[in-house]
Amino acid sequence: MGPFPFLSEEWIEAATGLQAEYAGKVTAPSLQMRMNLVVTEVPFGEGTEDAHLDTTSGELVINRGHVAEPDLKVTLDYETAKAILVEQNQQAGMQAFMAGKIKIEGDMSKLLALQGAPPDPIHAEIAGRVKAFTA
Repeated sequence: MGPFPFLSEEWIEAATGLQAEYAGKVTAPSLQMRMNLVVTEVPFGEGTEDAHLDTTSGELVINRGHVAEPDLKVTLDYETAKAILVEQNQQAGMQAFMAGKIKIEGDMSKLLALQGAPPDPIHAEIAGRVKAFTA
C-alpha cells in the first residue's frame, strides 16, 4: 500500500482503515478533547484541509471536517502538520510554534496535556504504519 501524499484521498482512506483496524485496541485517552485542525499550503486540492481530532468517545478519532464547539483550533502549514502528525517530530512542532507558524485558538492547556500524555505502545505501532504509507 502506498506511499501516498499526506492528506491525499488515498492517504485519508488508508488512515481511516488503520483507525478501524485498531478500534478498541488502544488505551483510552486520559483527556477528553475536541480539536479542529486547519492545514494550509496543501499541495493539492483547494490548498487547505480541515480536519478534527476528538477523544470524547474514549478513543482517538481523527477525520475530515470540523466538529461543533471544539476546545481549540490549530492552524498550521502542510509541512509542519506532516512533521508532527506523521513523523512524530515534536521538536519541529515547537520550532514552528516559536516561529509563529502554528496558530492556536482556545484552550491551549488541553493541547499541552495531550502532548505530555504517556505513550501507548500500540500508538507507536500505528505511527510506524502511517509512516510506511506516507510519501
